This record gives sequence, structure tokens and C-alpha cells, in this order.
Amino acid sequence: MDFFLDTYAMIEIVKGNKNYEPCLDKVLITTKYNLAELHYFLLTNFNLEVADLYLKKFSVYAIDFDINVISKSMVFRKNLRSKKIKISYIDCIGYMVAIANKARFLTGDSHFHELPNVEFIK
Repeated sequence: MDFFLDTYAMIEIVKGNKNYEPCLDKVLITTKYNLAELHYFLLTNFNLEVADLYLKKFSVYAIDFDINVISKSMVFRKNLRSKKIKISYIDCIGYMVAIANKARFLTGDSHFHELPNVEFIK
């Protein structure tokens, strides 16, 4: 089973959360948008050296995606927001990239807990 690394998952991996270890020997993908979120988090909470180190480490998993994913992502976001569920643009794109690539969306973000195609790990 392949996994899409949500920013939440990458942060937990950086923090050393052992619950994510079983997923690390699988095929992993993410987007450059998620890498931007990760870099900013690490820059803000640690420093530029740490942020750049993990940006390079996780960049090998970054894939491009079809432009149609954007439309599907925004429809998905609009539907969730109508239910008062606030999910970022980047999370919506990541979720749809996961689906398009037949990968499970790996996260611990509570907004995704009940959604299909999610591997939820705290």
C-alpha cells in the first residue's frame, strides 16, 4: 500500500513519532505544497538548517499532479466547508492527489479522521 505524506505526517516523522515507522517502508508521495508547509513549520519552530535538511530529505517523494486535481480539490473543499469543516487548500489538494495515485492519505489531522482513504495515526 502506498501512502501520501500529509504535512502533519511529515512533522510527526521529524519529531520521531514511532507510530509512523511502519509506513516508512512503503512507497511514499507528497506534493511541493506540502513540502512548503513542512519547511515553514520547521523554520518557525526550529531553524533554517533543520528546515532545509528535511526539505531535502522529503523532496524525493514530491510528485507532480494533473491539473484536474485542482478542480476536484476545490469542489471537495467547498463541500466540506458547507459542513463547517475547515480544511486548507493544500490539504484538499493532497487528499485528491492521494486518491488520484491510489495512495492512502497519511495524517493525524483530526479533520480527516472519518474520511475514506485515510490512514489516521496519532
